[in-house]
Amino acid sequence: MENTFFPSTLASVRRLANDDFDRPAVLYEEETTTYGQLDRASNAVAQGLLREGITPQARIGLLDFNHPSFFEVYLGALKTRCALTPVNARLAPPEIAWILNDAQAPILFVGRDHYAIVERIEPELRYVRRIVALHGGHPRWIEFRQWRDANAATDPGLPYDQDDDIVQLYTSGTTGHPKGVCHTHRTWGDAGRALSMANSAMFDPTCISLVCLPLFHVAGFNPSCYVLASAGRIVLTRRSDPAEIMTLLHRHAVTNTLLVPALILAIVHLTPRPQPVPTLRSLGYGASPMAQELLSEARKLFACPFEHLYGMTENAGAVTSLSPAMHDPALGKLKSCGKPYVGCDVRVVDPDGRDVPAGQVGEIIMRSSWIMRGYWNQPAATASTVRDGWLWTGDAGYLDADGFLYIHDRVKDMIKSGSENVYPAEVENAIYGHPSVADVAVIGVPDERWGEAVKAVLVLKPGGQLDTDELQRYLRDRIGGFKIPKSFDVVTALPRNASGKVLRRVLREQYGRKVTT
Repeated sequence: MENTFFPSTLASVRRLANDDFDRPAVLYEEETTTYGQLDRASNAVAQGLLREGITPQARIGLLDFNHPSFFEVYLGALKTRCALTPVNARLAPPEIAWILNDAQAPILFVGRDHYAIVERIEPELRYVRRIVALHGGHPRWIEFRQWRDANAATDPGLPYDQDDDIVQLYTSGTTGHPKGVCHTHRTWGDAGRALSMANSAMFDPTCISLVCLPLFHVAGFNPSCYVLASAGRIVLTRRSDPAEIMTLLHRHAVTNTLLVPALILAIVHLTPRPQPVPTLRSLGYGASPMAQELLSEARKLFACPFEHLYGMTENAGAVTSLSPAMHDPALGKLKSCGKPYVGCDVRVVDPDGRDVPAGQVGEIIMRSSWIMRGYWNQPAATASTVRDGWLWTGDAGYLDADGFLYIHDRVKDMIKSGSENVYPAEVENAIYGHPSVADVAVIGVPDERWGEAVKAVLVLKPGGQLDTDELQRYLRDRIGGFKIPKSFDVVTALPRNASGKVLRRVLREQYGRKVTT
């Protein structure tokens, strides 16, 4: 019952366990897990879930930073027709409790770093009836390997449906409680086919992919699943450490990876300067806008093909791609995030859903066969996001005359200053080019005259200094006067979420703008 166009992770692991048992699947620290070991371990997990009385399409909770056990639990869940619900490991205890209760998860697999948090919220977990300690050492919760190995390592062989939910990833919840995004074998497989058609070098049996982004996020989950589905090899890191990333890229002759701009920024600023990785044949980047100066520095550093990816959890991370070939500066498309994948339609519309002219900013909407099945138990939110088959992304951008898409920002991040609309990413891109600026976020703050005024929050490079008048003069040659920040603040670091996006909501709260929900 494999996807017609792109093999499911489950089908691929099952096949390779029979055909190439010792083929490496996941490399983590000094540990290698083969496809055969992964298949047998996930069989035992599946049998354990059945022994717990867990029924098809239940949500299986997992709370941990990156670890190979993630794949054992995920595949075990698939073999029982359940959906994995990985929880953002950086959330506060009340947020974690809310997600597990919303998902109605009957079982929770938890890593050592989160034992104390789960102990604190355990009385509040209304549905969890079994907690498994992934790394052992807990006085009350059974250790994962003991729980797993008490079961036969035989595949339960349950038939599954292409429209079964396989994963429930929660949105960041920047405007209220997070929402559970439900994806199926079909939606994930169709997205994988589109991604593979756009860049065949990314997913094939020869790929060695470094996965350093969180597995609880689409940016980490996506490439991992597609690498396993393609019989490739994952090099997994527990967290996103810039120096470790560069070491592993070289040590394991990595062929492709996906990084977010914040991580690329940190790598570019490493001392001593890292060396290019000769084996890299594809470096994907996305999840948030990247300043052109940073992209230029990164391309010089890595000296490999770059691909800009645009998507969101609700569309399995696949909307557009700016191919390596289009990264030639002479083509003039480097500021875009490319063209839609085959099978995906993209429009830019006004609030009434009317298409706007080329070059005019509006809301990006998209249509494809890999849009989410819906938000978990939120039919009203689903209906407001997916209308007549079109997913309203909440992102502001425009299409040029050649059909290339340009992202400005989230619609709700737009700053209304007087009668002008200001998009933070455009201002940030201009500021980043200043030689003293290492990082920047732009927000709107209350202003009696203009309603909102543009404010920039800066991280300076070592030895850099802020001269407000000089910086404003610098910007006058690059952006319109109404977009130039009226005020600047310097901080040591910007607040970011797990995917590297700046949490402008946190900055707005700090600097006095009321956040709407």
